[in-house]
Amino acid sequence: MIEIKGLKKRFGPKEVLRGVDLTIPKGQTTVILGLSGGGKSTIIKHIVGLLRPDEGEVWVDGVEVGRADEKTLRAVRKKVGFLFQSGALFDSMNVFDNVAFPLREHTKMGKKEIEKRVIECIEMVALKPHEVRHLFPDELSGGMRKRVGLARTIALGPEILLYDEPTSGLDPITSDQISQMIIRLKKELGVTSVLISHDIKESFKCGDHFAMLFEGKIIETGDGAHFKKTQNPYVRQFLDGESEGPIKF
Repeated sequence: MIEIKGLKKRFGPKEVLRGVDLTIPKGQTTVILGLSGGGKSTIIKHIVGLLRPDEGEVWVDGVEVGRADEKTLRAVRKKVGFLFQSGALFDSMNVFDNVAFPLREHTKMGKKEIEKRVIECIEMVALKPHEVRHLFPDELSGGMRKRVGLARTIALGPEILLYDEPTSGLDPITSDQISQMIIRLKKELGVTSVLISHDIKESFKCGDHFAMLFEGKIIETGDGAHFKKTQNPYVRQFLDGESEGPIKF
């Protein structure tokens, strides 16, 4: 579904990605682990075409997004839902209008169709439409904002979901609820998911495949069992939370 080949990206003097190679299988959840500020978000921004590679290729469903024209890129983006770390809700809109926004902008659905779809999406993220539809973002808890952001993300029926630190800043119970929703959406919608996180516990709950990003490269890939048993010292230190000073190649 997604193939990344030799991806390099520099911001000023800093080379953030130094040749990332990663295959993301269809219909599964792939978790990209790594240190904060290590370039995980940079990878998924390339997948949706928000950034263009300095070198390398990013293929999404047969399209090389890094070199696609705007028309082709728009078609790819319709297949991709992006849940930002903050939820990225519109403060001036209530919950219903936030979720309805992409439907009004990108479809020809009528008022009743939109209302039906919005209610479906709100229910899909384990919220009660009649209780939350009129609330504004500043009236929601952090976990509720993430859920509403996720409802808006799935409104157009994407084939790919990108999660940017979905449990960041949440308490353990709410983090678990978000993880369970990611699992359920994969099963119910059959989507291909990419999740970036440094939350190891929650990542292992919902991930099928894992990749470790360290110093701009993917240094280990495999399923959960492989990662838990790996003897790669850099992965081992990250998973164990050891503190023995900076690790270097």
